[in-house]
Amino acid sequence: MQTPSNCIEPPAGKTPLRMLIAAACLALLVATAGMLARYEPFYSGYYSFAWWSFIVIVQAYLRLRGGRSLLFENPLRFLLLLPLSVTVWLVFEAANFRLSNWHYINVPSLQPFRWIGYSISYATVLPGIFSVGALLDHFGVFKNSQSSIKPDPERLYVPFFILGFFSLILPLIWPKYFFPLIWGAFIFLLEPINHRFGAPSLLRKWREGSLRTFYLLMLSGAVCGFIWELWNFKAGTKWVYTVPFVGGFKVFEMPLLGFMGFPPFAVECYAMSATFFLIVRQIGEKYSLRGASASYAAFTLAIVLFDMLVFSGIDRFTILSFRDIHPFAFFARP
Repeated sequence: MQTPSNCIEPPAGKTPLRMLIAAACLALLVATAGMLARYEPFYSGYYSFAWWSFIVIVQAYLRLRGGRSLLFENPLRFLLLLPLSVTVWLVFEAANFRLSNWHYINVPSLQPFRWIGYSISYATVLPGIFSVGALLDHFGVFKNSQSSIKPDPERLYVPFFILGFFSLILPLIWPKYFFPLIWGAFIFLLEPINHRFGAPSLLRKWREGSLRTFYLLMLSGAVCGFIWELWNFKAGTKWVYTVPFVGGFKVFEMPLLGFMGFPPFAVECYAMSATFFLIVRQIGEKYSLRGASASYAAFTLAIVLFDMLVFSGIDRFTILSFRDIHPFAFFARP
């Protein structure tokens, strides 16, 4: 994340960006009105309509104001975030087969339509978190945050791996008691790898005396968590929680204490994304063009197979109820 002083100059053509922001705001308003009136496709697909509108608004605003906008500065990398976002979230969906902390209701009964919906919805996770983080960065939040402690990252490798290993394994063995640990496990497992091989790393920034990126990610996770729950609450197709011990007092559908999981989840997303792009870079550097192409194809195939397996698992284990929704039933009411 860049500080405001390092931001690029605003582009010369501001009118198209303003028109894009206006169109995205209108789309968000129409989707919200349609959802509240229970008109399809907004009632069932509100999450996707709202989040994609929001992401476009933030990215266009950042570009307009001279901030760092990944969508406009590096469209290819932004596009790569979309399937990566799906896979990153599906890692947690797979863990939820054991944790059973959330379920989906009123999901479209038609499988192809449902799986397309999964992909469109889950593709918003990383762009949403990083867009909010870039917005906070642009506003100068935590601008002067420094750390007087500058540890040697290599001395933290083993403790991080051990902590990450148990944070991942214990929730899978005793989910009732250790389920919160999943929201942090990949930070400790992947940060040593990212630091060791030159990927973006919070450990490296900490060594340099800065915890700003960490704070921005934590706050971005908290903001996104609130928006996730807000936009889920009145939607037709939505998730509900079955969290042990803390399910009493809720804000929207989420138990109040459950909001504590969103900040570390955003940090996990940062670490997991850094590891993904590290793998992509290492393949390109290690192999010839032919070998790299074959490796990329195998890597992509493995990801697609994983995604499809988890989609099937969601259908079987995570969905509580289906609803007949025609994919082209515009402005119909349930």
